[in-house]
Amino acid sequence: MNGEFVAWEDAKVHVLTHGLHYGTGVFEGIRCYETELGPAVFRHVDHLDRLARSAELYYMPMPYSVSELRGATHELIARNRLRSCYIRPLVYRGYGQMGLNPLEAPVDVTIAVWEWGSYLGDEGKLHGIRAKVSSWRRLSPDSLIPHAKASGQYLNSVLAKVETLKAGYEEAILLDDHGHVCEGSGENIFLVRDGVIITPPQTASILDGISRKSVVAIARDLGIEVVERDVARAELYLADEVFMTGTAAELVPVWEIDDHRIGAGRPGELTCTLRGVFEDALHGRSERYREWLDVLGEVGGVGEADPRVGGAAERAEAAAEAGLPIEAAAG
Repeated sequence: MNGEFVAWEDAKVHVLTHGLHYGTGVFEGIRCYETELGPAVFRHVDHLDRLARSAELYYMPMPYSVSELRGATHELIARNRLRSCYIRPLVYRGYGQMGLNPLEAPVDVTIAVWEWGSYLGDEGKLHGIRAKVSSWRRLSPDSLIPHAKASGQYLNSVLAKVETLKAGYEEAILLDDHGHVCEGSGENIFLVRDGVIITPPQTASILDGISRKSVVAIARDLGIEVVERDVARAELYLADEVFMTGTAAELVPVWEIDDHRIGAGRPGELTCTLRGVFEDALHGRSERYREWLDVLGEVGGVGEADPRVGGAAERAEAAAEAGLPIEAAAG
């Protein structure tokens, strides 16, 4: 946290932290995978660049460079002896000033890592999920900044997600303020019709997803046509295939939406093809996409955790036995 490695249980903030009250923070969701090259972070710098852009959009000067955050993340993973993990960098307005003017509040930075499975479950990744179009619309660019991955904005996704779960579905699909298909609560969305992949454009209030860009690149490399355009709600029901992408969820087929079966009611051919190549890219099995991997050994190897940082040796041992991260860090 703010340049210091801190034990998991000691990673705390003041109750008057500005971001806790007003949502003044930006973050990223990143994954590290075990590969034959060693632990490797997928499109690490792309994620950190987006973090920096999000911070800039919300007038938060980051006190650390992208290079410094990259190095700190590598060291944090190594200290925790993790071969694969989820990574959460967070830039937020800290304790120092209350009220709606945040400019005098300090900008704090935290990075945490932990083991976290697929967001929508392994069963969902394999066999697909049921989704519901939410009554909550995706936030409008007239009010907030959809291209920023900002903490407070995710209340929009929380409402949609809770509504969907309470209705018995596994994921929400949000429409934009014009009634066009936008994205899931935490994923970008794609549909397939007559062999063409269609996905909502940047103007539909989507987050410019890094997994989305990766899958678009893979599809085009495979010679599959990808069209970015506005999508009507009914087109989801008429699609041959639907799938979602995101760092937490990875690539997940959708087999039913609003009780309409999609295609044959199982993951489609193009979805399975893309999922296979995407998985190969994530796990370093594809030479073609090796450039997307940030291998830990390039900054520092995966070594033993240092029990002197943030606590005693017993604390590190207990955390390891419990399968918990030993430290959280920043900068």
